[in-house]
Amino acid sequence: MSFMSAKPLLSAIARWVHRWQNWLVGIVLVMAALIGCRLWPHVPLREWQTSSTAVYDSKGHLLRLTLASDDRYRLWVPLRDVSPQLVQGVLLHEDRWYRWHAGFNPYGLLRGAWVTYVRHGNPQGGSTVTMQLARLLWRLNTRTPLGKLHQLGRAIQLELFYSKNQILEAYLNYAPYGRNVEGVGAASLAYFDKPPAALSLPEALTLAVVPQDPTRRLQASAESVGDAPSDVINSRLTESRNRLYARWLRAHPQDASLKPLFALPLNLRPLSQLPFEAPHAVEQVLAARRLQAGPLDSRVTTTLDLDLQHGLERQVARYIERNNARGIRNAAAILIDTRDMAVKALVGSAGYADGSIQGQVNGTLAKRSPGSTLKPFIYALGFDQGVLHPQTVLRDVPTSFGPYTPENFDGHFLGPVTATEALVRSRNIPAVWVASQLRQPSFYQFLRDAGISRLASEKHYGLALVLGGGEVTMQELAGLYAMLANRGELKPLRLLADDPSSKGTRLLSDEASFMVMDMLRQNPRPDETTGAQPDRLPVYWKTGTSWGFRDAWTAGSFGPYVLVVWVGNFDGSSNPAFVGAEAAAPLFFQMVDALRAERPRLSEPVRHMPANLKRVDICLASGDLPNQWCPQKGMTWFIPGKSPIRVSQIHRPVVMDDATGKPACPPYEGKHTHLEVYEFWPSELQQVFIQAGIPRRTPPRNETCTNSGVAVGEPPRITSPLRGSIYAMRLKQQGESRIAFAANGDAATRTLYWFVNDAFVGRSAPGESLFWQPQAAGNYEVRVIDDRGMSDQRSLGVSLVE
Repeated sequence: MSFMSAKPLLSAIARWVHRWQNWLVGIVLVMAALIGCRLWPHVPLREWQTSSTAVYDSKGHLLRLTLASDDRYRLWVPLRDVSPQLVQGVLLHEDRWYRWHAGFNPYGLLRGAWVTYVRHGNPQGGSTVTMQLARLLWRLNTRTPLGKLHQLGRAIQLELFYSKNQILEAYLNYAPYGRNVEGVGAASLAYFDKPPAALSLPEALTLAVVPQDPTRRLQASAESVGDAPSDVINSRLTESRNRLYARWLRAHPQDASLKPLFALPLNLRPLSQLPFEAPHAVEQVLAARRLQAGPLDSRVTTTLDLDLQHGLERQVARYIERNNARGIRNAAAILIDTRDMAVKALVGSAGYADGSIQGQVNGTLAKRSPGSTLKPFIYALGFDQGVLHPQTVLRDVPTSFGPYTPENFDGHFLGPVTATEALVRSRNIPAVWVASQLRQPSFYQFLRDAGISRLASEKHYGLALVLGGGEVTMQELAGLYAMLANRGELKPLRLLADDPSSKGTRLLSDEASFMVMDMLRQNPRPDETTGAQPDRLPVYWKTGTSWGFRDAWTAGSFGPYVLVVWVGNFDGSSNPAFVGAEAAAPLFFQMVDALRAERPRLSEPVRHMPANLKRVDICLASGDLPNQWCPQKGMTWFIPGKSPIRVSQIHRPVVMDDATGKPACPPYEGKHTHLEVYEFWPSELQQVFIQAGIPRRTPPRNETCTNSGVAVGEPPRITSPLRGSIYAMRLKQQGESRIAFAANGDAATRTLYWFVNDAFVGRSAPGESLFWQPQAAGNYEVRVIDDRGMSDQRSLGVSLVE
């Protein structure tokens, strides 16, 4: 085609563009305005109204649905989480042309005006979903023509600024559903106890017809549910739902098979029966949320297990009912899963609604004196600092620690007791003595490191801190006992499912934690109180009683759980019945037994014995290595290089003169003598034995001579290592080189005990070698003691060479 032939066509196009350019400019401006409105920053529809909070347990059971700030149940649910049947049912019932109109339906408005004002029939507004949302957001009065016009303008405004999905989502979340329930999220949860995504078709269509007339259709029904015989929604709502179902089948004929479901009564839960579970735990979660900044999810999942929660609540209620005559009216308990530190159950008081006991107070957060429940950690620190081992014999005798003179709970003294017995029987004097020997960290510093809050200064407590002079919360105490179960690693408690699991902070060694747990396992159950059968699953537990009988405690672990129980009064009033072993321990074991009965497969997590923990023979009377005259022997755990181990000196032989019956005077040659073994106890323990009526043979004395009755014999002599020797270790062989220890002994010597820098390293027979592996270069003191208490020692140097 030539240019001349195309010229008329170009001219025609130019004339058409000139004629319609104003329209084109207008269309472009309108499109730009529409795009500008959509892109212009505006408040998300979700933020127009405050939301309720739905709190769940770890298995998805609703614990509580809170009111929004305007006292409405309103739970925002994204459109993707709403049942498609509910969405389609709402549009079918209220606005079939929603996807195609610009916020209003002219036909619907004209029809509504004709019926209302011309025919004077039942008022009809002809409102679209967008118009209804506008009325809800701006709280418009749409009963007058002017109000309807205002609603129309707001609907157009919504369509300009928000997408169809956003408007539909907001309408579903703000639509009225009777009384103070708004939105499908709150309605579905309140009336059907399920999220809107899980609604059945009858339930979805029921909610679809409610917003058109929520007061008449649902409010009366919700108020009457539970009053016999009205256990189902009223016939008016049923008829509306069934009419909608008939229309539904035209578009979804495949759902005709569900028709029998619509003939069934549709149970509806009244708002008065909304769950109010684990109130103290839920309020602790909600209080923590109020301190958080930024947008918060309306759904909160806790770590609680509602079955375990109900189990603890039942035991508390039964225990209070049975012991009310003793003045026991309040108790609290908390259950922790040590595997992930999740709070599985939390009972803050014996009755949340009981004002006479201040039931709304969360007892697990209250600061109370822990009594003796902290004693296990004193012994654990003593193990780590080399003060004692589980069978160390301690002195339960009247003792003053400077100006502080503690007494035992029962006012009596037992004399020599092992560390295990002292802990199990909760003796105060030994525990205070162990605490007095601690250096770094002290018991006070340990509690600070463990996160015990609001402690006064260390001087304020002194050694009284050992016996409950400070205060802890049940949650803090549960964390400490979980640390023991987790082998010395302290981890924070988790009450929310999305709280991250922490690696923890090591405050005690694996070995010390293991030994303390083994000691607590030996604490016998008060079966005469609980009537329980003998244990199959070990329970590691300790009781505590605060000064003045104000608090009774029992804390311990079993299987994967840690349980802490408290009995007392929130106002601090005392009661002689508030004794840990008599008031809290029975409740503790009732909970343990109930949990084990409900979960018969409950087992303890696999916990391997620490690699650096050993077993040695000891003399039971002294807790030290047995000499040849020790009559009763046992075993104890000890940490090589740390635990204090020495040869027992309680049992000693005395050379007796056959003629006089007294200790023989040396020299013994030519005399008729024999050996008798006596117990040589310190004088303060001898006095305790006398007071307790425990007979002890006093070692005899012969005042006519010195060193009378002393057994004769040669001390051991070290033959290796050589005196003044320095052993060279090659760097490449460090950790593999070993040094031989050997010594000769008297003919009566049976066993030699070897120590390096006062740390026990092993035993050997006279003339045999014990091989020791140094960990680093340096100077060491090697000492050997025979089973009669005689010793020899020498210095040893170790150097590193290429």
